[in-house]
Amino acid sequence: MSQRTDALLRRADGIEYEPVDAADGLEKGVLVDEARGAPNFAIRRFTLAAGGDVPKHTNEVEHEQYVLSGEYTVGIGDEEHTVSAGDSLLIPAGVVHWYRNEGEQEGTFICAVPNGDDAIELEE
Repeated sequence: MSQRTDALLRRADGIEYEPVDAADGLEKGVLVDEARGAPNFAIRRFTLAAGGDVPKHTNEVEHEQYVLSGEYTVGIGDEEHTVSAGDSLLIPAGVVHWYRNEGEQEGTFICAVPNGDDAIELEE
């Protein structure tokens, strides 16, 4: 069995963050993805500003998330959850979800998704 030698190390100061258009106060930085040699999954880091929110939406792919800092609310289906550092979530594909940060501190989380296309549908 051969060992992969195309490992990747990205330093925190080399990650570029971009605002997420449909949201207010949400930025995304892609840490690892297919374009950087990861064959199966992408890992992204999100920041949700104090007062920020993400409208109700669905994704075609599942999301696994790990909260790094802050405290904010995540709606998944008909339930609301207050999350903070150390919490983890599974958001199944096709399930309506949203985010709201009513706190005074930024919230940050890691989100892993399968590589490939993901259609995002905003809910009314």
